[in-house]
Amino acid sequence: MNITADAVKQLRERTGAGMMECKRALVETQGDLDAAAELMRKQGLAKADKKATRVAAEGVVVVQKSADGRTAAMVEINCETDFVAREQDFRAFAQAVAVRALGSRPASLETLLASPIQQGAETVEERRRALVAKIGENITVRRFVVLSSSEHLGAYVHGTRIGALVVVQGGNAGLAHDLAMHVAASNPRHLGADDVPADVVSKEREILTEQARAEGKPPQIVAKMVEGRLRKVLSEITLTGQPFVKDPDISIEKLLKGAHASVSAFARFEVGAGIEKKQDDFVAEVMAQVKGKH
Repeated sequence: MNITADAVKQLRERTGAGMMECKRALVETQGDLDAAAELMRKQGLAKADKKATRVAAEGVVVVQKSADGRTAAMVEINCETDFVAREQDFRAFAQAVAVRALGSRPASLETLLASPIQQGAETVEERRRALVAKIGENITVRRFVVLSSSEHLGAYVHGTRIGALVVVQGGNAGLAHDLAMHVAASNPRHLGADDVPADVVSKEREILTEQARAEGKPPQIVAKMVEGRLRKVLSEITLTGQPFVKDPDISIEKLLKGAHASVSAFARFEVGAGIEKKQDDFVAEVMAQVKGKH
């Protein structure tokens, strides 16, 4: 059956759902708008998609390790309020997604969402939509990572909001755990100075040069000042350059050398990081509701 673009548009306006969901519903109901809208309500699609534009910046970070401890998946699942982030069904969903990510090691977030959340069960996306319909908040599977190590894999979760994984060669399990704790606390952006993108280094050098010139220093002094300050900036944003949180007198680089160990990869998730939260005026919102009742 040929479904017109206008019919899809009308259904989207009525339900707030996505284009493909609307088209599928119209095909299933032979183009009947009312029947399609009712079908989508029954499936929870309209409710889920209407809430999809609402900011979900709360939630949890969950880490799931393999039985041998050498592979781990870390996921961030978001919701709108801290209250829902503590809700049992939401926590169970987050844990199930982490288990699924560990088991299937999907290549992308889209692949993870399309995979069955459990053997023979609905997909992660279908479970997410059902949970949105049940709880009444926008819920998103924001990101995930799966890391493996041939030796030690450090994993640490601070409460439910910050998680870190670190792949370590050499050393021992205790060192790997300490490094994961350090990453969670210090939030390095890169592994080492050589891993910082050239454009980032160039921009920092440019900023530091302008600052030094503004201090009225001669050119030959400016160059030395800039390089010294640049090294300090790079040490602050790189894992190996940072002072160890449990012993600030030594750097992570020295800690690793002393343990005959190295780090090949790390990941850190913090709930809501980078998501712009809407700042609501609570008083104005209440007043608007009161006025609306009169």
